Amino acid sequence: MDAIRVSKVEQVIYSKPGSVSSGTVHLTAHHIIFRYDDVEEKEVWMPYPLISLVNRLPQTLLGKSQINFHTRTFESFSLTFNKESEASDVFETVKELTVATSVNQLYAFFYTPTPPLTSEGWTMYSPRDEYVRMGVGTRSKAWRFTDLNKDYNFCPTYPSRLVVPTRISDTTLQYASKYRSKCRIPILAYLHWANFGSITRSSQPMVGLSQSRSVQDEKLIEAIFQSHWSPESRVTNANVYGATPTNLIVDARPTVNAVANTAKGAGTENMDYYKEGKKIYLGIDHIHTMRESLAKVVEALREADQLLASINNDLHEQSTELAVLDKQALRRSGWLRHIAAIMEGTLIITKNIHVNSSHVLIHCSDGWDRTSQLSALSQLCLDPFYRTIRGFEILIEKDWLSFGHKFLDRCGHLSSDKFFLSPTGDTNSGSGADAAQAFLASMQNKFGSQSHLKETSPVFHQFLESVRQIQRQYPERFEFNERFLRQLYYHLYSCQFGTFLFNCERERKVGDGVNPPPCERTISVWDYFNSAEEMALNRNPAYDPSLDDPSRRSSDADMGVLFPSPKDVRFWHELYGRTDEEMNGKFVPPQTREIELTGPVENAEDDPVPHKTTVTEQLQDHPSKQTALENTMSSSLNVQSSGPRKSSPGIAASLQDLSLSLPDLTTMRPGSSRNSNAAASPSNPAQSRSGPSSTRPANSPIWSRAMPPELLSGSGVKSVWGKLSSNASAAFSVVQDAYAGVAKDLINSGASHAEESPERTSELRGRETLGAWGQDRSGSRSPQPRSTDNSNLNLTNPWATTSRPNRYVSLLEENPWGAPAEPDVRSNVAPSSSPQITPASDLPLDPTIGTIPTYRRPAATSGFSSRERNSPKPVPPAAPHSPSSATAVDSDPLGVGFL
Repeated sequence: MDAIRVSKVEQVIYSKPGSVSSGTVHLTAHHIIFRYDDVEEKEVWMPYPLISLVNRLPQTLLGKSQINFHTRTFESFSLTFNKESEASDVFETVKELTVATSVNQLYAFFYTPTPPLTSEGWTMYSPRDEYVRMGVGTRSKAWRFTDLNKDYNFCPTYPSRLVVPTRISDTTLQYASKYRSKCRIPILAYLHWANFGSITRSSQPMVGLSQSRSVQDEKLIEAIFQSHWSPESRVTNANVYGATPTNLIVDARPTVNAVANTAKGAGTENMDYYKEGKKIYLGIDHIHTMRESLAKVVEALREADQLLASINNDLHEQSTELAVLDKQALRRSGWLRHIAAIMEGTLIITKNIHVNSSHVLIHCSDGWDRTSQLSALSQLCLDPFYRTIRGFEILIEKDWLSFGHKFLDRCGHLSSDKFFLSPTGDTNSGSGADAAQAFLASMQNKFGSQSHLKETSPVFHQFLESVRQIQRQYPERFEFNERFLRQLYYHLYSCQFGTFLFNCERERKVGDGVNPPPCERTISVWDYFNSAEEMALNRNPAYDPSLDDPSRRSSDADMGVLFPSPKDVRFWHELYGRTDEEMNGKFVPPQTREIELTGPVENAEDDPVPHKTTVTEQLQDHPSKQTALENTMSSSLNVQSSGPRKSSPGIAASLQDLSLSLPDLTTMRPGSSRNSNAAASPSNPAQSRSGPSSTRPANSPIWSRAMPPELLSGSGVKSVWGKLSSNASAAFSVVQDAYAGVAKDLINSGASHAEESPERTSELRGRETLGAWGQDRSGSRSPQPRSTDNSNLNLTNPWATTSRPNRYVSLLEENPWGAPAEPDVRSNVAPSSSPQITPASDLPLDPTIGTIPTYRRPAATSGFSSRERNSPKPVPPAAPHSPSSATAVDSDPLGVGFL
């Protein structure tokens, strides 16, 4: 190949921790090989994709040139050359062959085993056979197969064969797919052998800032959670004995991540609409945190190797028993804490399925990282079949390869120039231009082409390490041993087989449409593991399948279901090439979690992720208005991603409180009084924390008041008024835009809301269902004496310019944007007083902008100053009365007109 500058270099010193040898380096198209001068030593073969970092050091005073190699299997070695040119050629050759530009250049497309392996690996997993083994179609009729995705057009990242509830049609599934990220709807992953409990998996719902909902998605999850009921038929008329209402929606993310995704148009379920279950947040961090955590572990290992190498140079063989690995650095990496979080979620799911005989729906963001970890580990604990060698291979095929995991992106098989470091200049060169060019090249190496590296993360590595934790706690329950897992990790990155090279089933079985599919051009890794030699090496001699017999009645019988301890986690020291004493010590303290479990969440009020749907329920049938509202509000949001989360109202809550004439914002905090005098009291600690500007009079305009810092602080979302506090007209525009679509929808619909709760929807009702201006909320049109009891005071008028005594204030009476009171058409009773119409201007009225009316109050109206009672207030001219105009006026609850 043209990339190979040199194929063989002799008299090379090969150094690794604890040994130094001499030999010859061979460079092939897919391996770097070191052959010892001692013929009794076995050759070292290193596939290029296993290389994680290469560092070429400057030439020494003795003329030696050294290249340091670090691998994905946590090994380090160095090659020392006698000539600088030889080191340069080897470095550039390894770089060209490691940084592939296409997956088709990887070793799997050129590998030909000798002797040939069987070709059953690609067909060993049959979705129909596996789900029938679980009981789909035999023990339970509540589930069915669908070919909706047989051409991968429904969901490109899902398998071609899906299992869904029998009660749900394919049409409903097509509508429900629009509500889930990447169209990854809830699909059956596992049906428990001991009962009808199930594990389903999906991606996050597309809730967004507008808090949208999908009836089809709600019906789909309802059918999943009710599959205990009469599983032999489509009708839900009988309950299965032992079923309990503990169905769970498991959101694997921290709550702050769910809120951040809400700002991006996604989010988490509003439990007001999923009454068949509860929801919990596991608090497992995203792929970037996991990548950084493992990097800290690798850094601690490399520092230990460097320290040990320097000690070896001084003490030689006396240093072989020294333990130089910093255990505190390993603890600070947080790696074991992340493993414990995954194990904790696995234990919750396992208990809910087996003990509670219930159902679990698992999702994270897109449903192919943390979801695959939790789903596969839970099935490993629930079903003894998956703890056999063949069963474990089928489990990986089903929950990782078939359901989709981005192996190509997460494993970084194509590598990057960033991982090849070389000296910035030639010490023998006297040209400053050459040195500058070399420096720029190194900087480009370091910072260029790193966008795809952000997708890398040790997700499958974490899964294998979690399996090792369970295997260590239950050594007699697994047919395979620790070597099997370690070999699987090795071939995850070796790219010798085609199993772990692609992101989904479609890419493996269909390909690019030009060449034959990869499943026909590469060898499956299962063909290698199922060979006779490997099977003999990977079997666990302590395996006792009788312990998994469900009929066993001994004192330690567990029906074959394992409940691993999340506190008993240790580093997989064999994988890292260290001893247990070196990495874990004699005692490993329990791994405490910084983010505790959140839940269970039964409704939106308990959810730490904001959910308020009073306004958004009315916007569901009008996508254009919903999109306009989302665009308007998203510009005023600032989502934070750190710190613990508390339950707090969301964006819709701010709109709802705004529709209630904007009461004092300090009343939104739990425990605060709604009394305006109490809120303005100097003894109020909330006001004292708001800063110097909090001393403004309570009767100042709302946009000039200081916003309390506690408002929405728990959710990390700033109030919309934070961006609009300097411009009252802008605030009016936002409110008008938000409610314009709602007001239009309420035309001719006043009576349709007669039975709705007044606390939630009174601001959205038709005018005929509400009292007129100045009337009490009981609906009576006769003047009522006003009570002087302050106990009923729960609202203040923020638009007033002077202070007034405490009294009961009607919502409609204090609405500064309301329309004049209209005669009651139904009862033909005129209002108690008719305001005088005064032209506001000599110019004609703008038909596109609603005029803000004001009213002359009768002298008997209490609560207003004499200046307010006596000053003339212009009122817009009344439109000619007609059925159409009356309907329009009656259905405009805010009186702001329509845009």
